[in-house]
Amino acid sequence: MKGDRTRQAILERAVDLASLEGLAGLTIGRLAEDLGMSKSGLFAHFGSKEDLQLATIEVAGQRFLDETLKPALQAERGFPRLLAICRAWLDYCRRDVFEGGCFFAAASFEFDGRPGPVRDAIATAMNDWMTFIEKAIAMAQEEGQLDSDIEPKQLAFEINSIFFGANFSWQMCREKDAIDRAWKAIEWRLDALRTTPTKQRRRAHR
Repeated sequence: MKGDRTRQAILERAVDLASLEGLAGLTIGRLAEDLGMSKSGLFAHFGSKEDLQLATIEVAGQRFLDETLKPALQAERGFPRLLAICRAWLDYCRRDVFEGGCFFAAASFEFDGRPGPVRDAIATAMNDWMTFIEKAIAMAQEEGQLDSDIEPKQLAFEINSIFFGANFSWQMCREKDAIDRAWKAIEWRLDALRTTPTKQRRRAHR
């Protein structure tokens, strides 16, 4: 159990280090230097740089879900939950849950042209996240709260694009109103698609 706790503590630091300096630069030697440990001590937990990177992605994914999806799932099913997911992501960005900004936004750009297991792990995490958004959109449509003509995949793409744009403006440009601007963009888009009782009656009489 002590070994598991040590490994977890190492990976938590690895996540923050990778978010600051890049996942490609995360090596056993660099992490050992940062933690004041020996390379041999880290090799006992991770046999290679790739093993370390893959384990780091897994821990980053869990932190991401804990800070975004889990709180949002407490909201009522349908449109309220979709809004909660959007708010949770933007709040996660504002609070700098990862020291260097959104871990997966940075890792996606870093590895999008590098084939291999690390890229595949990042892609899997991002595809899962997009699926969560799509399901929330579909649920809102099933509840009759969102225009059924919009394709969930299309709307999820638009929302995630706003997320990535917000992260860029917040981290790179240091724009203090980046998160508020992103929330306004999401509100405008979702309000335009929200189904009111009047809209429902009109659709029923088409």
